[in-house]
Amino acid sequence: MEQYRFYALLSRMRYIQRWGLMRNTFTENIQEHSHMVAVLAHALALIGREQFGQDVDPDKCAVAALYHDCSEILTGDLPTPIKYYNPAIKDAYKAVERVSSEKLLEMLPAALAPYYRPLICEADDAVRAVVKAADKLSAYIKCIEELKAGNAEFESAARQTENALRQMHMPALDWFMEHCLDSFRLNLDELE
Repeated sequence: MEQYRFYALLSRMRYIQRWGLMRNTFTENIQEHSHMVAVLAHALALIGREQFGQDVDPDKCAVAALYHDCSEILTGDLPTPIKYYNPAIKDAYKAVERVSSEKLLEMLPAALAPYYRPLICEADDAVRAVVKAADKLSAYIKCIEELKAGNAEFESAARQTENALRQMHMPALDWFMEHCLDSFRLNLDELE
């Protein structure tokens, strides 16, 4: 009986740590990160659809977000300053991600691979834009949480990430940042 390793390999996302160059108050792995990005992508798409009349499916965005970093199971998480250091490195890393994604797809039964391809390879432009915004928003929330815990290591990352979010000019993202983001600065008692 043939065994397909795709799902077992995905379960190893919890071993890939993010923010490797930063001192963290608490660690974050790509499995945890992917869950938060899925929650945020769903929210951004829903806000975009219901508040701004955009034609994007929240469910598709959430599912794509669950898989948006799965290639890192094979590549590891390359820190952002390295990944985007120059165009050549960025392009080379994108090529490595594509090879990793293809390798993961090969670990599925042939009948299932076409259903995973648009998720893993982010084929839909509208979905990709929402997932990218949610990914950046998740990084900013991580910075907020680290700063809230007194970790000044994240000050520069917080400024850069907030600036990148504001430059996206996405109405749903702007709405979320205005109406939801400050809540992440509250403690549990304040949230109730």
